[in-house]
Amino acid sequence: MSAFIFDWYWYDDGPFLQSALEKGYMGAKNRDDLKFAIMWANHDWFDIHPAKLSSPPKLQFPGRVTLETFRSITDHVVNTYFKTPSYWTVDGCPYFSIYELFNFVTSMGGVAGAAHAIAEFRQKTKAAGFRDLHFNAVTWGVKLLPGQTEVSDLKALLEQLQVDSTTSYVWLHHAKLPNFPTTQYSAMAWTYEAYRDTASEKLGKPYFPNVSMGWDSSPRACQSDIYIEKDYPFLPVVQGNTPENFGKALRSAKDFLDRSPELKQKIVTVNSWNEWTEGSYLEPDTLNRYAYLDQIRNVFGRRKSP
Repeated sequence: MSAFIFDWYWYDDGPFLQSALEKGYMGAKNRDDLKFAIMWANHDWFDIHPAKLSSPPKLQFPGRVTLETFRSITDHVVNTYFKTPSYWTVDGCPYFSIYELFNFVTSMGGVAGAAHAIAEFRQKTKAAGFRDLHFNAVTWGVKLLPGQTEVSDLKALLEQLQVDSTTSYVWLHHAKLPNFPTTQYSAMAWTYEAYRDTASEKLGKPYFPNVSMGWDSSPRACQSDIYIEKDYPFLPVVQGNTPENFGKALRSAKDFLDRSPELKQKIVTVNSWNEWTEGSYLEPDTLNRYAYLDQIRNVFGRRKSP
C-alpha cells in the first residue's frame, strides 16, 4: 500500500469521527511509514444501526453544508493535513477526494458556486506552498439539479468543476447484484470491469480503478426482521470473494493500468480496510488472517521506502 485514504466527516456543526485520524494515525510515532489522504464523506448520515425493514431511518446529520462550513473545512484540511509530511500527494499536489459530488454542488447553490468553492480551495493549497490541489471525485449516483442549465451531463459537470481525476468507492455503485439472496463475486467483478474499461473516456477525466474485497450489508439490518430484498442494507450478499478471487481482481486492475498509457498516475483504490458491517474489509480476521493483504503484496509488491 502507498496511502491510507480515510473516510472523513465534517458537517455544519463541525468535524465528526475524526479521532482515528487525528489521535490515532497522526499521533503514531511510525506514521511516516504510510502516507495518508482523506475522502470527504459528505453524505447524509442516517441512523442505520440497525436499519429496520418497516420504517425509514432517522436523518441525524445532513450532508449539505454552507459555503462558510466548506471554507472552514478547507482551512483545516490545508493547515492540519496537507502540511503534514506524511500527507499523500500526486505529482506534488495533495490528493483530496469527495464522496457525493452532487450533494456538494447542491450545497454550493449550483455548478458555478461549486466551481468557485473548488477554485478557492486550490488557491489556499497553492498559498500553502504546493504546486496545486489534486481534486478527485467519486463518481456514483451523480445527478444534476432540477432545472439545471449550466451543464447537461456528468462529463460536462466534471470539466466545469475542474476535477482532476475520478474513482469509485465500491464496485456495488456500478454493479447491480443480479441474484438474491446471494450473488457471486465473479459476477460483480465482471459487471464492474465493463464499467471501468470505458470510464475515463465517458467521464472525460482520468479514472482510477477500484477493487472491492466483497459485499455483505446484512449486519446493518435489524436481525429480527425478515431478510427480503429491498433498499440498503437489505441487499444480496456476495459470495465467492475468496483471497484467490480477490487476487484475480487485483491483477485485472493492474493489467488495466498497464494497458492504459493515458493514465499518467498508476493508482488503484481498494475497498476497504475495515468495513466489517458491509463485508468488505482487509483487516486480518481469525478465518483468513492476512490472506487478503498478502494478495495485495503478491500483485503489487512490497512498498519501497521513500
